[in-house]
Amino acid sequence: MAHTGAAKTASRNGSKSKSRRRPLDDEGIIPVLARAVREVESQAARGKVNAQNRTKFQVAALLVREERNRVKDDAEVSTQERAEVLKRLDGLAAIMAKTAAKDTSLIALLAPEAKVSEAAKRLRRDFLLASGAQLAPEELIIVDRVETPSPEAAKQVVPQSVRQAQLANPFMAPDFAAYAQSTGRAEGRLVNWELIEPLFRAFEQGSGGGAASMELPEPAGLSTPGGIELMPHQSSFVEAAKAGHRTFLLADEPGLGKTAQALMAAEVAEAFPLLVVVPNVVKTNWAREVEKWIPGRRATVVHGDGGELDAFSEVFIVNYDILDRHVGWLSKFDFRGMVVDEAHFIKNRESQRSKMVQAVAGTIRARLGHPLLVALTGTPLINQIEDFRMIWQFLGWIDDKKPLTELMAKLENTGLTPVDPGFFAEARRAVISMGIVRRRKEDVAGDIPARRIADIPVELDDEAGRSIRDAERALVERLMARYDRVVAARGTPTPTIDTDLVRLVCHSEIEESKQDDSSQNVFALVRTIGKAKALMAADYTAQLARNVGKVVFFAKHIDVLDVAYQHFVDKGFNPTQIRGDQTSQVRQDAIDRFTTDESVGVIVCSLTAAGVGVNLQAASNVVLAELSWTSAEQTQAIDRVHRIGQNVPVTAWRIVAAQTVDQRIAELIDQKSGLALRALDGDEEASTVEGTMQEAALGNLLIQALEARGEIRG
Repeated sequence: MAHTGAAKTASRNGSKSKSRRRPLDDEGIIPVLARAVREVESQAARGKVNAQNRTKFQVAALLVREERNRVKDDAEVSTQERAEVLKRLDGLAAIMAKTAAKDTSLIALLAPEAKVSEAAKRLRRDFLLASGAQLAPEELIIVDRVETPSPEAAKQVVPQSVRQAQLANPFMAPDFAAYAQSTGRAEGRLVNWELIEPLFRAFEQGSGGGAASMELPEPAGLSTPGGIELMPHQSSFVEAAKAGHRTFLLADEPGLGKTAQALMAAEVAEAFPLLVVVPNVVKTNWAREVEKWIPGRRATVVHGDGGELDAFSEVFIVNYDILDRHVGWLSKFDFRGMVVDEAHFIKNRESQRSKMVQAVAGTIRARLGHPLLVALTGTPLINQIEDFRMIWQFLGWIDDKKPLTELMAKLENTGLTPVDPGFFAEARRAVISMGIVRRRKEDVAGDIPARRIADIPVELDDEAGRSIRDAERALVERLMARYDRVVAARGTPTPTIDTDLVRLVCHSEIEESKQDDSSQNVFALVRTIGKAKALMAADYTAQLARNVGKVVFFAKHIDVLDVAYQHFVDKGFNPTQIRGDQTSQVRQDAIDRFTTDESVGVIVCSLTAAGVGVNLQAASNVVLAELSWTSAEQTQAIDRVHRIGQNVPVTAWRIVAAQTVDQRIAELIDQKSGLALRALDGDEEASTVEGTMQEAALGNLLIQALEARGEIRG
């Protein structure tokens, strides 16, 4: 069991502080264990032992074992006292053996290797406290569901600088507010209701209208330690942190300066050391932002195994990709706050990055109770409302099953249940008040010029175009065959299109495509379309650059980026580029060249590598050579240019292959953005697309084909 050594120390400390007591006094751990063992024995005599008493049984067995080892090893215990204590422990062990004989399922709990639940760890702590033992600070805090992998599995490291910092400050002062909170018992009208799904529905429906933004104080001082003025909307956020609010989902539209707000919130909350988890591409930029906004704070960037890390810094910047190597020491370090940039990166609960973030955040919350936790993302919803789940869990608003104490109290205060009229609107307001902050550019930054998206259709008339159309027809025929097989198996064909079956067929096709490397699936088709458009998109970009100046060129696939980059070199545009295989420093150098070197006319960017945390406002025109599978990715790309500091209108030119699935994707992207409009901006009229973009695009193709053969849309 974890912390066994600490338990022995704690028990020993407890016995030393009462060294004059006689072993048979009603003190110490044995009377506590005796009461627990008798309760379990009594229930076993009546039948099966329930979960609560099973936990008591296991904890009693653990502590009997620990106390036996302690009294045998304690040189200060007299021979007579040792014999007396061991006799009493033997008596408890005998009762437990008889109890296990009555309910044989208890036998497994006696094994030393039996898994110890979080509930058992808490009960063990409570038993020791009841016995009068003096526990070490780390034993007072029990962290739920921290999924820290073994060092072997995660290849964890402890940088030398961290070891030096730990030696310099071996003790961390815990905030016992966390312990006080953990001992509270859930009660109230809603305790037995399933609430997570209703909370999601409240946002999906846009219930009550209005933007999803908590009430913020009036902006106060705009100055910063770096001598740069905040904008009023940024100052309001900082004032909320200054007033004591500690958890935020800062979902301002991209380009409204979320980085500055997070750093200034940490400054006023004195949340240092501060841990910042970011995409790899923006690590260097975050270090620059620290120097810009809070120059009195020293930042360190964690690379690789952390050999260059300065553990005596106040801001620690680490990227998602190496968290598994560092999660061990990060979970134990004395962080007072944590910022997760581009927090939609953790939306998949099964992903390694999400598990690592939750593990570190869980230990910080457990240790401090009310640390500063900030999730930054202008696009928190990618495909579905459930994308909120892991962000809310990081912030400590919910766990995997229910709202936690503070949010539950707010829901209780509404006086409503999910079946009552008005619950969804009130529940949405309750969640928003936990710390959702969402501002749109048009509302808070009127000086940012407008932006528009213009489609440039291109015709694929050559052999590549014919091949693409043939592949698309084959894909549609395969979808129709799947659909027809299911309808035939039902034995009840109807002239009405079954839209649920359409979604199921398209979902199956997508899942199979993920495992299929052939050229027949939708992913390969879209990639082929991108390659066919590459030279035309690059040529259009070159013409644009000649007329308007600097242009940002975005594409998704490496072969498209390669074709475009070489085209710009041949045309004399002295291009630079941002790609996924570059180091952070090389990326930053590319951005600096594009920003300051007038001879650089084009920057070629990967949608995934440059779509977040990059400032490219030296340009006002963006070319999207390939369409993304999410509206959020498109928005992020455009907002590398359309952001605070831009002083001319921004235009994004989408290169769309006419008469192909590419055109349907372009049409769906704008519909997909309706999810954020409904959930975050309170637009109840916004239309949305169910499922992923891939499923929606395939569903569109299949329904169109079914209608062409005479079936009717339901």
